[in-house]
Amino acid sequence: MIVDVVNDQNEKVGSVDLDPKIFGGRVNTALIWEAVVHQNATDRRGTHATKTRGAVSGSGRKPWRQKGTGRARVGEIRSPLWRKGGTVFGPQPRSYDYALPRKMRRGALRAALVQRIAEGAVTVVDKLALGEVKTKLAGELLSRLGVQQSVKMTPRQRVLLIDVSPDSKLLLSVRNIERVRLVGVTHLTARDVIEASCVVATQAAIEALQKALAP
Repeated sequence: MIVDVVNDQNEKVGSVDLDPKIFGGRVNTALIWEAVVHQNATDRRGTHATKTRGAVSGSGRKPWRQKGTGRARVGEIRSPLWRKGGTVFGPQPRSYDYALPRKMRRGALRAALVQRIAEGAVTVVDKLALGEVKTKLAGELLSRLGVQQSVKMTPRQRVLLIDVSPDSKLLLSVRNIERVRLVGVTHLTARDVIEASCVVATQAAIEALQKALAP
């Protein structure tokens, strides 16, 4: 599999050979789903909380004696049976993260990249960098690469920029552009790729991914 490499003017300057053992074959959609669900669960804040009978305000004194009053027995006014009492088995702060094997995460990323390459949604450039921090320059770069127009056409579309070591000036320039994200190879996930309708990766990033995702 040979993919053209273009420069920042969208002119062909070379090509890169993709290993069919990595970027070819069947797309395992079930594996992608597992990876996306795992990352969604990891990103959940889990800060929900309810007050138990020990956390609500109020006295712990017994309101009346146990027997002889004709009323139901009660130990304290913070009882869950009473209004403004504690909550029984309510949600408490917790982490939704769970372990997903590294082999599955790598396989899901590989499958997501295979799907985007098969759709022709991957553009390989020689480098991604700007001379100064300026959002306008970043927008012009994306327009020359033919991806900025697609973002404006459909609000649900996203653009993913991938580099080995993201350029700091470009990183600051694209953060104000809606639905455009720049990530490094080491932080790339299957959800990042599958959410993007257009992927722009540097040649160095593609070569690094081939080494990292080798079976």
